[in-house]
Amino acid sequence: MSSSDTNADARPVRVRFAPSPTGKLHVGGARTAIYNWAFARANHGTFILRIDDTDPTRSTEENTQIILRAMKWLGLDWDEGPEVGGDYGPYWQTERLDIYRKAAEKLVADGKAYYCFCTPEKLAADKKAAQERHDPFQGYQRTCRNIDPAEAQRRVDAGEPHTIRIKVPLDRGDVVVHDAVHGDVTFEANTLDDFIIFRSDGTPTYNFATVVDDSMMGITHVIRGDDHLSNTPRQIMVYEALGAPTPTFAHISMILGPDGKKLSKRHGATSVEEYRDAGYDSDAFVNYLALLGWALDGDTTIVPRDVLAKSFSLDHVSKNPATFDLKKLDWINGQYLQAMTDEQFSLTQLVPQLMAAGLEAGADAKAVYGAKPQWFDLLSSILKPRTTLAPQVVEKSRFLYWGDDVQFDEKSVNKNLAKDGTRAYLEAAHDALEKVDAAGWDAAAIDAALEPLPEALGTNKRKFYGAVRVAECGNQVSPPLGESLQLLGRDVALARLQKALPLAK
Repeated sequence: MSSSDTNADARPVRVRFAPSPTGKLHVGGARTAIYNWAFARANHGTFILRIDDTDPTRSTEENTQIILRAMKWLGLDWDEGPEVGGDYGPYWQTERLDIYRKAAEKLVADGKAYYCFCTPEKLAADKKAAQERHDPFQGYQRTCRNIDPAEAQRRVDAGEPHTIRIKVPLDRGDVVVHDAVHGDVTFEANTLDDFIIFRSDGTPTYNFATVVDDSMMGITHVIRGDDHLSNTPRQIMVYEALGAPTPTFAHISMILGPDGKKLSKRHGATSVEEYRDAGYDSDAFVNYLALLGWALDGDTTIVPRDVLAKSFSLDHVSKNPATFDLKKLDWINGQYLQAMTDEQFSLTQLVPQLMAAGLEAGADAKAVYGAKPQWFDLLSSILKPRTTLAPQVVEKSRFLYWGDDVQFDEKSVNKNLAKDGTRAYLEAAHDALEKVDAAGWDAAAIDAALEPLPEALGTNKRKFYGAVRVAECGNQVSPPLGESLQLLGRDVALARLQKALPLAK
C-alpha cells in the first residue's frame, strides 16, 4: 500500500460507492465505482454500495434496479449493501432518516449546532446588505447563533419553522483538504458559514447525511469525482462536530468528450447499459474505464480485472481530466474478444447474438452450443479476428442460415459475378468440389480442390475467388472461403453454385 493509500488511524480499508437513483448509472459514476472496488480489493478492504436516495422527487426504485443491474454487469461485487446486507445498514438513505435526525439533535444538545428561525426573506436581505457593505464574509450572518437554547427549544416546540445549522468555530481558520490525488487544497475560513444540516421540511442536507453515513459505516477513504471537492470543507466541519475521524479524500478528474467538454449525451452513449446493449464485453469496458485517469505503469493498456484488483493505487491516479476515446474502447474490446478461446467466444458472444437475432433457437446459449459445438467453434475461430463488437457476428454469419436461397448483394454481383467468364468459374468450382467426399469436407480439402483452378482457367485468383465467394456467400466480403464452405456443408455449397449460374456470364 502506497503512502497516499494509508489512513492516519490505520483502520482496515472501507470504501463506498453511493449513487443517487435519479437516473441510470453513467460512465463517470461507473469509473468511480470501479476505482472504489479496485482500491478495496487491492488493500484487502471492504467495498460498500449505498443508495443515496434522499431526493424524493427524482429517486425511483426503477433507477435503483438499473444501477444494481449495471453494477452486476460490470462485475463490481459489493461486500455490504442492497441484496447483501451488512452490519452497518440500512444501506438506503431514506431508511436512515431517524439516524440523521438523532445525530443533528445531539449536535444541538452538545452546543455544536443550533436552531435557525430566519425566513428566506431575512436571509436574502442579510446577504444583500453584506454585499453592499463589501463584507468579505457574505455567508449566513449567524443571526440565530446566540439565541438562548431554552428559548430556541420553546420556539421549536411551539411549531415555529426552523432549520438546524452547524456551529462552525469562529477561530477554526482555513480548512486544508489532504487529497490523495490533488495534494493539499486550502479553503479560506471566511468562505465557511454556519451552513444548514437539517432543512425546515425535516430532511437532512447532502453534506450532513453523507458524513453521518460515512462516519457510522467506518469509511476510511472517500474516492469520488472532483465536482465534490468544493463540498469537502463543509463535510470536514461535520466530521469534526461529530468527533469522527476524517477519511482520506481522493477526488478524481472528470471525463471529457473528444471536444474537450464534459462527457454528455451529445457525445453518444453515456449509460452503462447502453454499452452493454451495444455488445461490449464487461471486462473490456471495466479495463477501459479504469484507464481514464489511472495507469498501471504508463505503458500497459490491457489490464485484466484480477491485475486491476491487485495493483490499483491512488498514487497512479492523475488529477488531469481524461478524454473518452471510443476508438480506443473498441480496440480494447477487440483485444478481449480475440483473447477468448473459441468455446468462450461461442458461449458468451456468438451464440447469444445469433439467438437474439433469431438465427438460432433454443432454451439457452449453452444448450444451443451443445448441439453442434465444433460448428460454432469453427465459426468463432474465423470471426474472432474480424470482430470488434459482439453484434457484428450476426451480419458476418447470416449467409450461413439462408440454405440454398442466397440473398445477393447487387453491388457484389455486378462487380464479381456478372462478368464474362464467371459461369466457367462456377462450373469448374462445382465440378472440383463435387469430388470432395462428404466425410472429408473441411477447409483444407476445399482449399486444395479450388487452388489450381484459376491457373487452369487462365484467370487470376481475385476474379475466380470473387465470383465463387459471391455465389456462396452473397457478398464479396465474407470470412475465409474454405471455412465458410465447410460451415455451409457440402450439399448446400454445391447447390448454391448451381443456383448462381443464371447470374454469371
